[in-house]
Amino acid sequence: MKTTGNFTDKAAIYAKYRPSYPDEYVDYLFSVNQLKGNQIVVDIGSGTGIFSNQLLERGLNVIGVEPNDDMRKMAEQSLKQYSRFKSIKATAENTTLKGSSVDLITVAQAFHWFDKKAFKMECQRILKQKASVALVWNSRDLTSPIIKENAEICQKTCSNFKGFSGGIEETPEVFNSFFKDGKYEFKKYQNDLLFDYESFLGRNLSASYAPKKNDKEYKSFVFLLSELFEKYSKNGKIVLKNITRSYLGNV
Repeated sequence: MKTTGNFTDKAAIYAKYRPSYPDEYVDYLFSVNQLKGNQIVVDIGSGTGIFSNQLLERGLNVIGVEPNDDMRKMAEQSLKQYSRFKSIKATAENTTLKGSSVDLITVAQAFHWFDKKAFKMECQRILKQKASVALVWNSRDLTSPIIKENAEICQKTCSNFKGFSGGIEETPEVFNSFFKDGKYEFKKYQNDLLFDYESFLGRNLSASYAPKKNDKEYKSFVFLLSELFEKYSKNGKIVLKNITRSYLGNV
């Protein structure tokens, strides 16, 4: 299944409206992996560079691996001030990197797109001995009424919608078979997000399944979302309950 084109024409809106990850999570990655400035982290499925940027701010060498041209060019543009950033057009399953050369692999908001078996083999090939893989998602808290209603709107108007992040959080067996001996450390951080109307709409439109401007569902998607915003907003703002979920282990 070819998924690398799913975000074509969405790079600008993605870069503008997707959230970053809690500093507490980045601190955790540093301490548990004993990261130091000269080490190499490969951010796979690096997209527009949101997470790469947070790693670069801490002085690491970061290689961004991203097959989608629109997304990758946006990252290269926004991260060009960092001499420690290297951008590669390649896939998760074939990164083109040297064997045993990497201190940590990070995957932010992208693992659900990969061919898991092929990606696991590629991780085993490029990681140094005992180095880990960190999978992380910013995921909506599905117990919140506004998020349930948001999902219903997506269900109604987006033909490719299969649940947020492809519904992967509800499938622990995926992680059991990906990590070595099914062992990984799971961490959760509360990362609530504040939106105004424009950014609430932008966040929804940045999804791979969201209709584009000339699709027939676009108008109804936007109309239903504006009604939802109206219903829950206070003083023109809305809070979406968001959880950062982290899975870390050897493969």
